Amino acid sequence: MTVTSSRTAAHPRHRGEPPQGRADRRRRKGGTRLRTTLIVGLSLLVLVAAGGGWLYLRLNGNITTFGSDGVSDDRPDAGSSQGENILVIGSDARTGGNAALGGGDQADVGRSDTSFLLHIYADHQHALAVSIPRDTLVTIPPCKLPDGTWTTTRANTMFNAAYSVGQTAQGNPACTQNTVEQLTGLRVDHTVVVDFKGFARLTEVVGGVRVCLPQDVYQKDLNPNRATRGDLLFKEGEQNVSGEKALDYVRIRHGLGDGSDIGRIKRQQAFVASLLKKVKSDGLTPAKLLPLADAATESLTVDAGLGTADKLISFAMSLKDVDLHNTKFVTVPWRYEGSRVAVVEPDADALWAALKADRTLDGKDAGGGTNTPSATKQSATKQSATTPTPTPSAVDGTGIAVAVYNGTTVSGLAQRAADELTADGFTVTGTATATTQDHPTTVIQYGPGLESRARTVAGAFPGAGLQQITGTGINVVLGQSYASSASPSPVPTAVSSAVAGDARSADDDPCSNLSYG
Repeated sequence: MTVTSSRTAAHPRHRGEPPQGRADRRRRKGGTRLRTTLIVGLSLLVLVAAGGGWLYLRLNGNITTFGSDGVSDDRPDAGSSQGENILVIGSDARTGGNAALGGGDQADVGRSDTSFLLHIYADHQHALAVSIPRDTLVTIPPCKLPDGTWTTTRANTMFNAAYSVGQTAQGNPACTQNTVEQLTGLRVDHTVVVDFKGFARLTEVVGGVRVCLPQDVYQKDLNPNRATRGDLLFKEGEQNVSGEKALDYVRIRHGLGDGSDIGRIKRQQAFVASLLKKVKSDGLTPAKLLPLADAATESLTVDAGLGTADKLISFAMSLKDVDLHNTKFVTVPWRYEGSRVAVVEPDADALWAALKADRTLDGKDAGGGTNTPSATKQSATKQSATTPTPTPSAVDGTGIAVAVYNGTTVSGLAQRAADELTADGFTVTGTATATTQDHPTTVIQYGPGLESRARTVAGAFPGAGLQQITGTGINVVLGQSYASSASPSPVPTAVSSAVAGDARSADDDPCSNLSYG
């Protein structure tokens, strides 16, 4: 009896099969496996590509842009620097689900809660963010209204009023951009608006941001209209915040320091620094950026130059080499003007000149080998703030109050005249830009019963005219005769030590320099 193994019975052709046949069979099996692998691989690539395309379309669909037709035609020259200026506006608009986070009426007018101008130096290793307090008194240039008409220039107006021009719920970012360009003499390359919802979602995506409080904070500190102090919102010291908690942190103003916007700016700068540190530590890779981009773009409004996903991500990737220690935060040189904030000259112009020349706060060249303007080059649209002015005649201004208005395009002229009037004993109640900047001679405006005092003021400005007005008080409207009596001098070559000394680096201790007053 012959016994046959089960293997032989199951595969009779293997027995006695020539070696060449077995090799052919192995090649056929190998080819089948290769074809299967390729098909699976191609299928995965198609799925990945489809997912990427879906995400790209999603990001593009998220982005809202504002029209360039509202940007002024009278803009600063771009200059020869390869650096970029990005205006970042934090909006407290109540539209698009933001009312649930910020409170208020959905039909309320959009306002800018915080703003800073971010300068990315040409070497792409340094950056400087300059905060502009919302209460800063500035000149708001002509801006476009929803009906297509343009406003007239408004002098001595709070900075955050620019965003509300037109009284729309969405706000007017183009008007804020025009105002920043007029204030700084720098060309803004891009403008980005972030609202409550986008900010909160962004902090959640990164897993929270490390912040610090100088003291315990209660609900009344966030809403001073409360009758009682309410619940404890934050304990003193370091903590991780995200979502609405992070929003509460950057909005707190009252109950810390002097309760001013200046102190809040310091905490906002610390927050942005901590956010950058977190993003950098996680890695600036496309894989990390895509979730961030998805969160951010849902509530971003940008200029047309950043209006697509690839442009936004490309811009973000261009910042990957900026060092945290070389990322600085300052506030525009300022002083209190009653309950408002006035820009201090010539310190502010020295800061703008440094950015235009790609010079860091400590005077180093960060132009990245580009042909940057010299330290003494004048702005294409603004004359030097340090223009010497004629020495006024010896007068005694004791007991006489005046307001000074710059009726020329010479930057910083009103503050210079104010300083000289103060030295002569006058009381200067404020400085601002006049409604028009084409005054050939200086004019002293005075209300009823003030002619004698106005003549005393005129004695400080040889050749000045007198003009009676229906209003009260005395105004000095400076003319070109005052500005051109002496030849211009160079822009200061260094940022003031007060500005540089108060700067925050993105890698600073999160508990340092958190309030003012």
